Amino acid sequence: MSATLRSTEITEMEPLEKGPLVYRQSAWTRLTHWLWAISLLFLLLSGLQIFNARPQLYIGLESGFTYDNTILRIGAVDSPEGPRGFTEIFGKRFDTTGIFGWSGPPGQERQRAFPSWLTVPSYYDLGTGRVIHFFFAWLLSITLLVWLVASLLNGHFRRDLAPGASDLRKLPRDFADHLRLRFHHTRDYNVLQKFAYAGVLFILLPLMILTGLTMSPSMNSVLPFLPDLFGGRQTARTIHFAVMLLLVAFFFVHMAMILAAGPFNELRSIITGWYRTDPPGPTAPNAERGS
Repeated sequence: MSATLRSTEITEMEPLEKGPLVYRQSAWTRLTHWLWAISLLFLLLSGLQIFNARPQLYIGLESGFTYDNTILRIGAVDSPEGPRGFTEIFGKRFDTTGIFGWSGPPGQERQRAFPSWLTVPSYYDLGTGRVIHFFFAWLLSITLLVWLVASLLNGHFRRDLAPGASDLRKLPRDFADHLRLRFHHTRDYNVLQKFAYAGVLFILLPLMILTGLTMSPSMNSVLPFLPDLFGGRQTARTIHFAVMLLLVAFFFVHMAMILAAGPFNELRSIITGWYRTDPPGPTAPNAERGS
């Protein structure tokens, strides 16, 4: 009995076995990851600067004057206590003073939809905001187009991102493992990662780019079908904003999963390409390829 306890104590004191390092991320994948991350950051901040010029969203071919087709409005109103910021969603108004509608340092508050710390430039400058936005929009669009074509031609999408039949069978287990924060470190993406990355790269980002082009009068003359495709430029602007919110949500979930799965290993993978996998054997129940 004592020998068994002593053996157990020794086993618990021994360091966990480390799995092998594998080359998981190619140089091209790492380069595009950081280019897109930087581009999306500046697109978000400059996009909010542009939104501040007209802080309303509509559904339809045009903004309503004789009728109200507004689904989102951010502004400020006078009150007995002074100006108050508000955010109105589908006619339901919320007091958002200090963040949305009315914000700024004490004594320097002013009406603006998004606060200065969420926009580039931090002061109101629509012209500079548009220059920054368009630069990073074209950088994102060109690199994404090259990546999409290359991924389809070299098999990267089919091999690494497209969920297969075996992935679908593992979906309930992987979903349950993520809820329990139980992660398996393998060479390949798990099925939830595949769905998330494919959704962002093949749905959200292309949709963001197309709706952005729809809002451009000059692009409407080149691609006249775009406004009809999205139900008008105002609807395209609303979709553009909604996709932005989905990408922001993806970012926070992405960061949470990195922290939960082991930030050092995840960052090493996307910086150097090398990733430490689970040790082989029964301690890695999901270590088969494709998990």
